[in-house]
Amino acid sequence: MKRKELSISYEEYTGREELPQKDRELLHLAKQAAQGAYAPYSRFKVGAALLLDNGEMVSASNQENAAYPSGLCAERVALFYAHAKYPNARVVALAVTAIVDGKQCETPTYPCGACRQVMAESEQRGSGSIRIVIGGEKVTQAVTGTSSLLPFVFDNLPK
Repeated sequence: MKRKELSISYEEYTGREELPQKDRELLHLAKQAAQGAYAPYSRFKVGAALLLDNGEMVSASNQENAAYPSGLCAERVALFYAHAKYPNARVVALAVTAIVDGKQCETPTYPCGACRQVMAESEQRGSGSIRIVIGGEKVTQAVTGTSSLLPFVFDNLPK
């Protein structure tokens, strides 16, 4: 038996002014998108915003449905739309934030496992790590690469 360890490194910001400008812009777009989420069942509104290598920014929100689990998370809505509209563009950065009862969550709300898997495949498609910024009202965290969020990604598909 071999014992192995994982190590995850991330950045933590306690003020918006500490964030790089592009991260602030993406979080602002994500927050705007969250306000337009369709979340009548959970009342948990999530927004995501992407920066693509062609300079385009795409934002989206979660979309719930009474026929659960037919809805989609904001991250997947944004990624699927970006890949459909700009199939040759690489995702450079992704920002996520959540709103509950009209207020942004104080701490980061991380993407679910399904979103993490889609993010990982987006990295594989684009041959590069995605900067992931998860914003809260009081704390924002950032990682580079989905392996920090999903270290054991499913990638055993035929190549």
